[in-house]
Amino acid sequence: MKGGTPAALLAYGLWGLAPLYFRLMAPASALEVVAHRVVWSLILLAALLCARRQVGALWRRLDAPTLVRFALAALLVSINWVTYVWAVTHGHALDASLGYFLLPLVNVALGVLVLGERLARAEWIGVALAAAGVAWLGWASPRFPWVALVLAFSFGIYGLIKKRTTLPPAEGLALETALIALPALAVLLWLGTHGELAFGHLSRGLDALLISTGFMTTVPLVAFAYAAQRLSMAAMGMLQYISPSLQFVLGVFILHEPMDARRLVGFVAVWAGLAVFTLAALLRKRRSAPPGPIQPG
Repeated sequence: MKGGTPAALLAYGLWGLAPLYFRLMAPASALEVVAHRVVWSLILLAALLCARRQVGALWRRLDAPTLVRFALAALLVSINWVTYVWAVTHGHALDASLGYFLLPLVNVALGVLVLGERLARAEWIGVALAAAGVAWLGWASPRFPWVALVLAFSFGIYGLIKKRTTLPPAEGLALETALIALPALAVLLWLGTHGELAFGHLSRGLDALLISTGFMTTVPLVAFAYAAQRLSMAAMGMLQYISPSLQFVLGVFILHEPMDARRLVGFVAVWAGLAVFTLAALLRKRRSAPPGPIQPG
């Protein structure tokens, strides 16, 4: 558990601010941005593992089940990235926010159904409130929330896979990116041959932003993997609300996406559910904590 909560806060905080970051890359397509994320992340992670002399250790840990598990994780995170970048660069930041409000419910469901985690009655009340809020948001949205569903389920299952892996976070992420590096390079080559590549053709500022995706991708994903191995799925799910709450604020007040009273009711219900669940979890943790040592008088 040690260090899991700060790592999760770092990951979810950076992801919450991501709409502003990716909006700056709007001249580049979502596919190009994701391809750059993969390539520059792999370069950064390879340099890190070489500096720490961990490449050999990673190679020795590889076996068929590990490769299959991380190939699935790489596919899921690629789907999540493309969907998210497309959403925030095409005026759908609030749809993306709804997806990450739905994600904690997916995490809780996976924790209960797959990992056998148990919730207290008050925690179930919080989950029910949040679920009702998400259902209301889906009903009140002007279009079918396919963006939200793709984001929630792709990253929820990704998180479950990461929780059940034994590779250290940096090594696991390096393996993921290595498995999708060739398709990413193929995408960049295809865009270049068709005259649709933004990198190197528009501005140095855009080039620098695309290169920086390696750092901005690696740091939160490593932090997320570190937290996923130390926190319960339920705890990860509730902390996840930090990210969509930030995205909601950015979408409404900075990016000026439309928000009516009906949708606001749903967000309020979700936040109320988060408050109830968090309070119940803290109280249960306090009751189950062993008494501290008797201090000498």
